[in-house]
Amino acid sequence: MGKLPPSLRTGKNIALPLQSLLKNVQSSVPESESKPSSHHGRKNPKSITPAHRPPPPPITFPSSDISAAKTLFTSLTKHSPLLNNRFCNSVLDSFSSVSSNIQDSITFLNHMTKILPSFTPDKSSYHILLSQSCTKPDPDLSNINQTLTLMASKGAQPDKVATDIAIRALCGSGHEDYAVELIKKLSQVEFTKPDTYTYNFLVKRLVKVQSLSSASLFINEMKSGFDVKPDLVTYTILIDNVCNGKNLREAIRLLDVLKKEGFKPDCYLYNTIMKGYCMLSYGGEALRVYKKMIEEKIEPDLVTYNTLIFGLSKSGKVKEAIKFVKEMAKTGHFPDVVTYTSLMNGLCRDRNALGALELLGEMESKGCSPNECTYNTLLQGLCKARELDKGVELYGVMKENEMKLEAGSYGAFLRALCRDGKVAEAYEVYDYAVESRSLTDVAAYMTLESTLKWLNKAKEQGLAV
Repeated sequence: MGKLPPSLRTGKNIALPLQSLLKNVQSSVPESESKPSSHHGRKNPKSITPAHRPPPPPITFPSSDISAAKTLFTSLTKHSPLLNNRFCNSVLDSFSSVSSNIQDSITFLNHMTKILPSFTPDKSSYHILLSQSCTKPDPDLSNINQTLTLMASKGAQPDKVATDIAIRALCGSGHEDYAVELIKKLSQVEFTKPDTYTYNFLVKRLVKVQSLSSASLFINEMKSGFDVKPDLVTYTILIDNVCNGKNLREAIRLLDVLKKEGFKPDCYLYNTIMKGYCMLSYGGEALRVYKKMIEEKIEPDLVTYNTLIFGLSKSGKVKEAIKFVKEMAKTGHFPDVVTYTSLMNGLCRDRNALGALELLGEMESKGCSPNECTYNTLLQGLCKARELDKGVELYGVMKENEMKLEAGSYGAFLRALCRDGKVAEAYEVYDYAVESRSLTDVAAYMTLESTLKWLNKAKEQGLAV
């Protein structure tokens, strides 16, 4: 990253046809196996026995034609009779990925075991079928129930792992409602009752694709009907969701519920709530959350301080934010690029762009390298403060180091240049924005065009050169 100039310092899978596949299988046999040894009648000590032959290449099925699939597998076993379970499961997985009928996949599995007696289906085999049955579930979950029954009958008793696979497959195919119904059914049996990872995965999916009330209803039903209780992670998921939705009142309510349930909020949870307040520019509320952390003897981390400093700076309390830089150092946390950029943003908002520029110098002197966000923040601040000369020099550093311009700093820079009568330079900045792919061609041009229109009006009103 470029240093600050002195003048800126102020005081693929491919489906193979049958013949091609078999040719590849035959060609995979080492030459030492197909030709007799020429070492004076002695057996080649490095010859590979059939048991050590490399497996044939992976195969894919171009269609769900069960007859063609059987023919392909039968031909494959004739040329490679010693196929291991791992390879056979990959073949089953390949067919199930194109088959829309779980019954065809079960038929194909039966054919594989008949043609190749050495292949004994294991839990992985039945998990493949279970995943397929969850991709296109029946309204009454009959195809999933059929697969679970088949597993039990073949000695591969469904367990918590099977539950996790089924729930994730259902959610992955957009069937969260079916996942809720299935998890309730499986919760009735102890060895298929979901563990906390599966349970919280489903809660996270529900709050993402459905309403919070739906997720809360599911949590209450699982708690009262199946003795599956929410834990700290569950509440963190809920609080994170309401904070992203800017419903901080509900976040505080959930925090109280969490405490009543006997859980102690951790640093991550408080950071999440603080971030929610910061997004709304409620720096004072974020500060209250921080004080509550200290009261409850929860040790803040670097994220805590950076979140607080960002929130205070954004809400116009930059002097308070600066105080926390010293506070964080007392606890062994030192400012990083996020800390400094947040403070610079606050100083620029406070119309102290030159102070932000001085902070850049301090930042570099302490060995903390600024990033694109840092420079864009400063460029926008300098332009708005009408410190165009310093903005031009800063832009030169950015250009030299091939940094991209953000939309805000790009627009502010164009307007500052045009206000000062530097229209040719504005066009050069436009060219750089396009060449560096900082913005799309359309977005860059639209900003330039609107800036030029603004310039014409400003000239008429005597506000620009």
